[in-house]
Amino acid sequence: MMKSKAWLLSSFMLFFSFSGLFAARQDTVQVYSEAMQREIPAIILTPDSYEKGNQQYPVIYLLHGYSDSYAGWTTKASVVPSLADEHQVIVVMPDGGYSSWYIDSPVDPDSQFETHIASEVVSFIDENYRTIQDKSGRAITGLSMGGHGGLFLGIRHQDTFGAAGSMSGGVDLTYDVNAWEIAKRLGPYRQQPERWDSLSVVNMLDKISPGELKIIVDCGLDDFFFEINRNLHRELLRKDIPHDYIERPGRHNWVYWDNAVQYQFLFFSNFFKASQSG
Repeated sequence: MMKSKAWLLSSFMLFFSFSGLFAARQDTVQVYSEAMQREIPAIILTPDSYEKGNQQYPVIYLLHGYSDSYAGWTTKASVVPSLADEHQVIVVMPDGGYSSWYIDSPVDPDSQFETHIASEVVSFIDENYRTIQDKSGRAITGLSMGGHGGLFLGIRHQDTFGAAGSMSGGVDLTYDVNAWEIAKRLGPYRQQPERWDSLSVVNMLDKISPGELKIIVDCGLDDFFFEINRNLHRELLRKDIPHDYIERPGRHNWVYWDNAVQYQFLFFSNFFKASQSG
């Protein structure tokens, strides 16, 4: 039974072919945000085995990009539902707003998505689903704006997430200070350069505690964010922070992300298995 301040909108079975028959269940829910005083939707996929027993499952939080919504991953990436079954994980796709960049905006009280995702959504999922309620059972990643969000939230909440990733992520907010409505969330760059710099993932690496966060970064060679992702990789190497880094032919599009997400899930699945065995 869903708990207070959230209600189940729909629940149905999805069948996909991926090396066999899969039957991930999709729930669409509303999660109440105290920080923003409103209900915000999310989609949750539970694996085919979820209804058959009482075991607890690891959770992957999967974030959407700029101008998209919580439904982006299920409507535009055909492989995601099958990955819940393949890796036996719960997949949570929260809404991050049109252009939140998954930051608690200091200038817009209606855009407090760091608190919403890292606290309110995680708490809701742990209260209403059979999850491993520890960082060893939680990972977070996303694409583009959500790639920034995955690493941003992973780094800032290492007590909540044990692994974090990014696909084609906007990991340096100063890449284009006039694009993607970042100024609406942080204020104009010319007035708040320190704020923009401090909240860019590439400048947050000193906050990563040794051995506390498993990291995977993935970006296509023809992506406009490619150079800032390669720079992030170089900075991680320079600071001797272990991570997986992938670059391959590809652009900033769903063809690339439909492929990239499979590598991310394998990385997280291996992290979960290692955590559970050791």
